[in-house]
Amino acid sequence: MFNPSQLRLARKRRALTLTKLAEQSGVSLRSLTSYENGRQPPNTENLDKLASALSVPSTFFSRETVETIPVAAASFRKLSKTSATRRDAVLANASLTVQFFGTVATRFRLPEPEIPSLDKLAPAEAAELVRHRWELGDRPVANMIHLLEAKGVRVAALGHEYTDIDAFCFFRDSIPYVFLNTSRSAERQRFDAAHELGHLVLHGEQDMDPSSSKEREAQANEFAANFLMPSSRVLSQSMRAASIDRILAARSFWKVSAMAMTHRLHELNLLSDWQYRTTCIELSDRGYRSSEPGGISAESSQLLRKVMFGSANKVTISAAARSLDLETDDVAEFVRDLVPTLVGA
Repeated sequence: MFNPSQLRLARKRRALTLTKLAEQSGVSLRSLTSYENGRQPPNTENLDKLASALSVPSTFFSRETVETIPVAAASFRKLSKTSATRRDAVLANASLTVQFFGTVATRFRLPEPEIPSLDKLAPAEAAELVRHRWELGDRPVANMIHLLEAKGVRVAALGHEYTDIDAFCFFRDSIPYVFLNTSRSAERQRFDAAHELGHLVLHGEQDMDPSSSKEREAQANEFAANFLMPSSRVLSQSMRAASIDRILAARSFWKVSAMAMTHRLHELNLLSDWQYRTTCIELSDRGYRSSEPGGISAESSQLLRKVMFGSANKVTISAAARSLDLETDDVAEFVRDLVPTLVGA
């Protein structure tokens, strides 16, 4: 049986309009409109054309409807700067990634979510309380991805082509998901992970109303800075009027970017406004605004490595692709840079 919603999903995840799909597939716009509206199913010839144009097996169109992630459920940053087409493509891929984790969950018992809901607290207080509950003390977080996974968060990768999207998160059936752009520096990914944790803790399953997005983003940033660089420890490290070399040593200790470390010192009044500006200028001149020279290695997924490589019951890329009626390259994108993605492994 042909499922019109699956055609719509496959089209949106490729960021194609009906007109563009008609051009690429050779199927008329009128026919495509009828297919998506459920007025008639495609014949075998047109079904094969659509499968080829959308890079999915033809069986994908007969699967049960995949419930797409609503825009209001996801914590997109700078939503106004992301086109609706690109946003819908990201959410369509995220919906299929949720199905991928569903496949994993049929073979493995995954950690139960332990994300507290602290929407009544200020971001700094919430970060301190989460650290306390998770027994992190005031030491640096060893690995943000491992920590999130241990607390029941499903961590996945964003397609590298989405350079305008850093990261986002949402809850689906009370399970938290975080998507990271793994093309970013390791330090940036750690901050993004902490930022999305802030959304999960502070904003939970509430609708992400675009009108209040600026306030939410500021709260998540404040949470992330306090979570990764707790004030009590930073204040004890003799960082007042810190030199560039001292800041670079501190960013390595906390595993954050030099710019984030500098901003944190300014927040804690350890750098004056003038010191902050001049430090940012010098760091930018040294290349620290666009990259992180001498930075840490990127973090990887412990959970995915175990389920994809660690047992006889493992879920391989190719097996997951067959289960989801997707191409292996597409499934590999879900975990890109988080685990080795040898298709046949």
